[in-house]
Amino acid sequence: MRFVFSLRFYVLLALALVPLSLSWTFPVLWYAVLAFDIVLVCVAVADYFMSKSLPEGFRISREFDRRFAIGDAARVSIMIENSTPSSFRLRVKDEYPAAMKLDEPREASFDIGPQQTAEFFYHVTPPRRGSYEFGKTAVRFRSRLGLVWCQTELGEAQSVKVYPNMRRAREMELKALGARSFLAIQRRAIRRGEGREFESMRDYVRGDELRHISWTATARRGKLTTRQYQIERDQTVMIALDAGRLMTGRIDGETKFDTALHAALALVSASARAGDNCGLVVFGRRVRKFIPPKRGLEHIDAVLEALHDLEPELIEPSYARGFQFIASNLKKRAFVVVLTDLVDKDSSKELINSLRLLRPRHLPLVATIGDRDLNSVVSRVPADIKEVFSQSAAEEIIHQRESALKLVESLGGMALDVTTQTLTPRLLESYLRVKERGLL
Repeated sequence: MRFVFSLRFYVLLALALVPLSLSWTFPVLWYAVLAFDIVLVCVAVADYFMSKSLPEGFRISREFDRRFAIGDAARVSIMIENSTPSSFRLRVKDEYPAAMKLDEPREASFDIGPQQTAEFFYHVTPPRRGSYEFGKTAVRFRSRLGLVWCQTELGEAQSVKVYPNMRRAREMELKALGARSFLAIQRRAIRRGEGREFESMRDYVRGDELRHISWTATARRGKLTTRQYQIERDQTVMIALDAGRLMTGRIDGETKFDTALHAALALVSASARAGDNCGLVVFGRRVRKFIPPKRGLEHIDAVLEALHDLEPELIEPSYARGFQFIASNLKKRAFVVVLTDLVDKDSSKELINSLRLLRPRHLPLVATIGDRDLNSVVSRVPADIKEVFSQSAAEEIIHQRESALKLVESLGGMALDVTTQTLTPRLLESYLRVKERGLL
């Protein structure tokens, strides 16, 4: 039976115990109290069966004030509507996903009259991306005689998605660049170079380069005609996000994959502001997600939707498959940003060999995300033998990283060795440097 006894029931039960103090003199009182208690329990049970369900005009619904994003508190509102002619005393407790952090109590008590509505709210903070489910809302209401609290569940279970935190990505973008410096570089990038994008035809003017003359148009018009070009504004950026074994490492409670994911979103936002198209490839042993290069709010929503439930896998990534996919699907020259991590010779060798699939058509940038600042580890004097071994391992990793990144640069690409704290600012600075120098 889904009920609990009310305070009124326990008060009556306690009052019935008072005559027991006289039962030594009048033994019949003991039987009378026992009979009263049995009747009281029976009446309470009968009261439950008479009141165990709320009428059809009583409804409960749940609303959210925003889309759920990792690390952001979201408001959950419980709307209670009483369309019946009766009044109710209620205790309401919402069923939220246990994996989310509860910021305040999720239960409340109400006295709600006929044809009235009530509302209460609480906040939850999702710690991770993914799909979560809110259960039905548990409701306790006083029975007709007030002897028990009847319990039922109303409303509907709701599935919600927790997305990457776009607000956090934009804050990182603005902190790294600043609006003024970004716009200034954008203007310089638009002016620099003669451009390769066809705009129109015009009459030949003395001083025009011969390679720009359109001989077919000249033959058709009977006079020299020159092709006119403009600076390409819609350049292409492609982000290749590694979802392999090393990206599962956690730093400050967050995986490298999540850190790289938010850096990627910052780059998507920055490229959109610069007028560039930005796409995304997530790869492990195979290509798991592909969002073609575009820009605009709908494109950002598509990126968030694609990334909301992706998690790195405990397997080695296949750079060859990921880069071959990019080479096959991007015919236009692009700035390809590879977000990954390297700690051994084998993975470095595969990355270097696979980069040849992107060159010379595309301009790659390889950003390796370290666990921490290894240079600070090797710079201090070791205190014991354990630190000696730690420094030796750190020096080996630094050497392998430097060797791999130098090979990347020798192939005509760009390379960054960063920590989780410096990933976003250095990534965005590299992107703006590419735009400013007209490398695409």
